[in-house]
Amino acid sequence: MIIPISITSKAQEEIKNIITNKNIPRDYSLRIGVKGGGCGGMSYALGFDKIKEGDQQFTLDEIPVLIEKKHVMFLMGMQIDFYEGNDARGFTFINPDIPKRHDAE
Repeated sequence: MIIPISITSKAQEEIKNIITNKNIPRDYSLRIGVKGGGCGGMSYALGFDKIKEGDQQFTLDEIPVLIEKKHVMFLMGMQIDFYEGNDARGFTFINPDIPKRHDAE
């Protein structure tokens, strides 16, 4: 099976901390998905959930992951990272096929 996404080591560490500190039940997995479209395009979702019919299931560095089959094509090649800075902290989705914007100098 092709695993459609990757998770950086920093994001994996944060996910494992959440599982431990928030007492996520053992029968729950990390659910990765997409929401809507509209003017802003796709938005991405992370959460914990039980497996449902139509889910693709795999494990990344001991983290059980679920993706609804119809979302796989929107997540293909995405990388999940965790950003922690003075201004913000949280998970980010990075599409390596889209070049990063550079502000004009």
